[in-house]
Parts: sequence; C-alpha cells; structure tokens
Amino acid sequence: MSASTLPDLRQRVADYLVHAQTGRRLAEGTLVNYRRDLDDLLQRAQTLGGAPIESQHIRRWAAQLHAAGMSPRAIAARLSAWRSFFRWMGRLGLVAANPVQDIRPPKAPKPLPKALSVDQAVALAAFDAQAQTPEALRAARPPQAEPLATRSARAHAMAELLYSSGLRVSELTGLDVHASPTARGWIDWDAAEATVTGKGNKRRSVPIGRPALLALQQWLAVRTSLLRPEADADAHAALFLGARGGRITPQRVWLELREQARAAGLDARVHPHMLRHSFASHVLQSSGDLRAVQELLGHSSIATTQVYTRLDFQHLAKVYDAAHPRARKKP
Repeated sequence: MSASTLPDLRQRVADYLVHAQTGRRLAEGTLVNYRRDLDDLLQRAQTLGGAPIESQHIRRWAAQLHAAGMSPRAIAARLSAWRSFFRWMGRLGLVAANPVQDIRPPKAPKPLPKALSVDQAVALAAFDAQAQTPEALRAARPPQAEPLATRSARAHAMAELLYSSGLRVSELTGLDVHASPTARGWIDWDAAEATVTGKGNKRRSVPIGRPALLALQQWLAVRTSLLRPEADADAHAALFLGARGGRITPQRVWLELREQARAAGLDARVHPHMLRHSFASHVLQSSGDLRAVQELLGHSSIATTQVYTRLDFQHLAKVYDAAHPRARKKP
C-alpha cells in the first residue's frame, strides 16, 4: 500500500507529527518546519490522482523546488522531513518502500571561507585599547566591571595569537600557561611555540610570532589579578581567564573579538575562525606552500586546505584586474 492510496493521508501526517512531538521529542521549531514540509508533500500528492508516491515523483518535486529558487540546503531539509515520514510509515507497514530513500538534493556550492585583508588582520591584531584616547575608549567599549587594562590585554593577546598561529577557538581556550601531563595545549615560551590538541585529538605545534609573544607576556602581567583564592587547578593552569577567574569560554572569545574589531574600526563581522582563515590565506599568498599551510592548520587531508588556493586566486585576480592594461575597465 502506498501513502497516496491511504483513505486519509492527512490524518497519517497528523499522527506522525504527534509521534515526532511526543515520541521523538523534537523541538518546537523543528516541528514547525516538519509541518510546513509535510503540508507541501500533501499538496503535491493531490496532483497524482490517487497514484502511489514513487521515487520519480519525489525526484521531480525536488527539481521543481530547485527551479523555483529554493536553496540546496533547504531542499535537503525538506527531503529529510519527507524521508522521516515515510520511514515511520514503513515501520507501521503502511508503505512497502521509502520513495525518498535514495533521493539526494542538488549539491550546494561550497562557500569560500571569509578572510580579512592583510591590512585589516594586522589592524585588528595590533589594536591595543590602552593606547587609545579616553574619548575613543568610551566610544569603543561600554563600561565593564572588569578593569580595562585586564580586558584590553586579554583581547589583544587573543587576537594576536589567533592570527599569528591560525588556532581554532577551542585550541585557544584549551591552552595552559605551561606544559603538564594533563594539559591539552600549552605555550613553550623559550621556543616561541604553541602546542595544541585539535580535531581527532591530533596534537601539533605551531610557531608564535614576536608581536603575539609580546602581547601574551603583557597579558601574563595582569592575568594573576583574575585568579581567586578558591580557584581550582584548571583555572590556575589556564592561559586565558575570564572575568570570574575561570578558564575563558569560546563564547567569551567571540564576544571580545567582535568588540575588539569594532574598537579597531573594522566593519566586518569578525569571529575567531575568520582570523584562522586569514592566517591560512595570507601565509599561502606569501609562500605558495600548500603543504606547509596544511601542517600549520592541522588538516588531515590537503583537500581541506585547498580551499585557500581559491582565496589566493581571488586575490591574484583582483591584482590582475587592477594592474593589467587589458583588464582595466574602459572609462
């Protein structure tokens, strides 16, 4: 028996949504999306005149959604809702096969990672709020309970280190001041290197540039002011502490980096991974050594790193358009 020959397909959809809410305990937002997607399925099923819903129909409907301008990601979500519905029908013995099982959405183009320009990245990393005028400080930073010197030194050190070494935000927050048997990451101050544990528990060491090392040393000079008498061992070990004296969270890094970017006069919506992208793109532009960038980023496959060659080509294309006589637009 097919879904489209059931006496009341609409009732089956209603029963499935109850199951999704009570049995699967899906979030309300997900249920809203499922209702919308299954209402669309019901409307399309009415055009079949009682014929069974088969894979060819699902494939045609997906193509129609694509032609209407729906994004591949949205089509994938709709197919997923339909697939889940028919899977549930199959478990009840109401359909012999899932017509959505082998249907795949159109491939979405992989977006290029967003990177800052060299000037923007350097301006952000080098920005030091303490060097600004009081008027600029008041305009750039809202009043905080935490001393400005502490907050500024931390933001400066984090921005310098993210751009200098291409760290993930989880690698940054996992850093300890010194190596220990339990540390996931630490700074080797003599060698000017950061050792971090990345995805798949892969450990790697990356160099730290001189400006970043100096910013870290300036941060260390004020870091101890955040330690509290009752702090646990993790707080004593952590390189970056938050206002409450514990290891800083990734969410806090996001907020402080965005605040740092605004204070530095950048319009871009900066986030920690953007500095990692900027690091990779700028090193590749200067060196052309894709394998070295792969090692510095800790990518398992060089195919993951190759996306930065597309960024590099965009940079070269802009240079060409600006400089080549035959590329210049006619006045």
